[in-house]
Amino acid sequence: MTQNRYSDPDCAAIYRAIYERRDIPDPIDPKILVRLLDAAHHAPSVGFMQPWRFIRISCQNLRKAIHGLVEQERIRTAQALSEREDEFMKLKVEGIMECPVVLVAALCERRDQYVFGRRTLPEMDLASLACAIQNMWLAARAEGLGLGWVSMFEPEALKNLLNMPEDSQPIAILCLGHVEKFYDKPMLEQEQWEDRKDLNTLLFENTWDTPCR
Repeated sequence: MTQNRYSDPDCAAIYRAIYERRDIPDPIDPKILVRLLDAAHHAPSVGFMQPWRFIRISCQNLRKAIHGLVEQERIRTAQALSEREDEFMKLKVEGIMECPVVLVAALCERRDQYVFGRRTLPEMDLASLACAIQNMWLAARAEGLGLGWVSMFEPEALKNLLNMPEDSQPIAILCLGHVEKFYDKPMLEQEQWEDRKDLNTLLFENTWDTPCR
């Protein structure tokens, strides 16, 4: 036996790490991913316009480019927060390079054709997409998966990177994956970034700022 050889248990652990190593941890069952996307697709939408589009990012180089866009905006956001810059930089705000599935959720092109429910409130297309993302979020939790919504990016830069139509709009980078545990509270609340507001201060009766009795 070689003098410098590790013990049998140590060798076994090393070989196990070699054989079980994965660049992307714990892939998601494709059937589960289809169920999550179908849940999103069954969200309510104003005028039944179904404005959501989802782009799955399977190219590793594209992931790295998207991560670079997010990192640029993360630094700009930190700088804009002034005295909270250091506090913000300690937060884990994305998992683009670690999670098994990255999706970009976007609004479709040619949305002006949809007038039903949007003539005076054109932003209802965004509300509809948000409902789709919420459906996916809840379905993911039911499947035991975590979903992170990343909004720190320059929309035009991401649009160009993904070769999207001019009148489409990326809204969210969604990071899907298995988690060791779920937070008892939202991460930013648990990290005391903000406190949850008292519902009574957000609920009015008949006119603005008139408390409900």
